[in-house]
Amino acid sequence: QVQLVESGGGLVQAGGSLNLSCVASGSIFTINFMGWYRQAPGKQRELVGDVSSGGFPNYGDSVKGRFTISRDNAKNTVYLQMNSLKPEDTAVYYCTARGVVTTARVQLDSWGQGTQVTVSS
Repeated sequence: QVQLVESGGGLVQAGGSLNLSCVASGSIFTINFMGWYRQAPGKQRELVGDVSSGGFPNYGDSVKGRFTISRDNAKNTVYLQMNSLKPEDTAVYYCTARGVVTTARVQLDSWGQGTQVTVSS
């Protein structure tokens, strides 16, 4: 199995910044995509951004130009730098690893437990 552990959430004022981290552990051979989704109360889960093993990022429209996603393949870690935060960014942020290939050559997807980000106005 593969476990994802997020860190870095919290409370910040509008216009501020936060940096989230997520470490994947377990019997990992490779991970195709690592990224972040978020879910606000009463809303559907939406893509924040993800990044391929080759380092190519993809962002949701609402965060383009403000958030930056990156990863360290050697550490199986993905980062999300969030700048110019707005109250509407308030949500639970979930780390995801998609296309994980384990050492047993089993392919699976995995999700973290989520970390709360709250942006006050």
